[in-house]
Amino acid sequence: MSTTVKHNYRGMYHFSPNEKWMNDPNGMVYFNGEYHLFFQHHPNGMTWGPMHWGHAVSKDLVVWEELDIALAPDENGMIYSGSAVVDWRNTTGFFGDEPGLVAIFTHHLPQEGDLYLQTQSLAYSKDNGRTWTKFEGNPVLKHESYIDFRDPKVFWHEDTNRWVMVIACGQSVCIYHSPDLKSWTFGSEFGAGIGFHGGVWECPDLFALNLDGDSSKQKWVMLVSIGDDPAYKEGSRIQYFTGSFDGIAFTPDESSHTVRWLDYGRDNYAGVTWSDVPAKDGRRLYIGWMSNWKYANLTPTEGFRGAMTVPRELQLRSGADGCATLVQKPVRELEYVRVRALELTNVSWKEAREALASLQLESYEMKVVASSGLSYAFKVKKGDQGETVVGVDAARGEVYVDRAKSGLYEFHEQFRGVHAAKLQSPGATIDLQIYVDRSSVEVFANGGQAVITDLIYPEGDALGISLTVEDDRLLLASLSVYEMVPSAKSSN
Repeated sequence: MSTTVKHNYRGMYHFSPNEKWMNDPNGMVYFNGEYHLFFQHHPNGMTWGPMHWGHAVSKDLVVWEELDIALAPDENGMIYSGSAVVDWRNTTGFFGDEPGLVAIFTHHLPQEGDLYLQTQSLAYSKDNGRTWTKFEGNPVLKHESYIDFRDPKVFWHEDTNRWVMVIACGQSVCIYHSPDLKSWTFGSEFGAGIGFHGGVWECPDLFALNLDGDSSKQKWVMLVSIGDDPAYKEGSRIQYFTGSFDGIAFTPDESSHTVRWLDYGRDNYAGVTWSDVPAKDGRRLYIGWMSNWKYANLTPTEGFRGAMTVPRELQLRSGADGCATLVQKPVRELEYVRVRALELTNVSWKEAREALASLQLESYEMKVVASSGLSYAFKVKKGDQGETVVGVDAARGEVYVDRAKSGLYEFHEQFRGVHAAKLQSPGATIDLQIYVDRSSVEVFANGGQAVITDLIYPEGDALGISLTVEDDRLLLASLSVYEMVPSAKSSN
């Protein structure tokens, strides 16, 4: 008599819905001490279906409370992706003396055959996002020719004293502006002759960042997600552009004429940033859907399907070539839920290998600093039936994740593989920050310049960690391992 073992693939410190399907993050906004995370949700199925806005809140970006569904389909269609803002000035007239939340989202209405109508609509909340009222004048924005016209990201532009919307229009991003979120005026269109076009453009975002922390060198950054196309093995992914923005048009700089990817793994898609993070905080906070449209409907989870990446801070850093590089760093709040398991400094690789062999961990963070001229690899989620390899190839100047033997992969022929990212100007040492959870690996290398996010589905008790190195006579500068325990608080 055989026994079927069910594996728990729900992340310990990654958000996933209590049950059923989830994809794109939506409407991220900070208000009254809470981070709001809305998300594309099919509450009645384990695959993509009639879209709702699910809803969760957090005070620390790590522990999330899932609330009731915020927005459900109506006569205007399903509730597709969008954004949310705080209407501090009551420009909409929805609020009195106190500010409130406004969601700006796409209504998707199926038409005869394979056609559909996509329009933009509003909903507002006067009770910290717990209940929502749809605007009686919906939809507030239509387009006469674009069939794909979706995913509005809205922000207040101080210089022009009005709202700005960036929205995906098939193979471009259109930019609109409005005094009140209700009436919109077309400003410009971006995308022709630039960027990667091997898939529909989706989920744009536009925001300003200081280059190397210097406010006098501010640049604007545009994120654009690219949908899956069978011709490309990578599937869905995110590109970015840097340049300037005058309230009407985004002008890319010279470095944007080379295609640049936010993430070199396979599982960071539709990511956008939080609105209304307080100025005293000052961070540009980001989260992405941790999956890929090549196999998103097929992943082997039980009871739920879909998870988010760890929240990240986005920064701009000057590269050796003078170009501005978008870097990602896990949010500092993750440090508050970790417990130290191992701490080594200036030790031999043999000592590090022996110390790691004694660990059996399910969800953890690993920090490594080692010589940039050395190739080495950590095997995480190692068990009798498989392992996931995270390593540095010094000859190629790359960091990589190899999930060829990471566990279950039969659900899609292109799931297995090695995913690599170039390391820019590593210097004498390379630092790695590796987040391992029950079904994911996220690698931040060289200060977050090279990032790889990959789902994995280990079989059995894959809790081991091991290490290989091409020359173990050299010293390892430092190695730290922390168990991630969201229910705990630690000062480590």
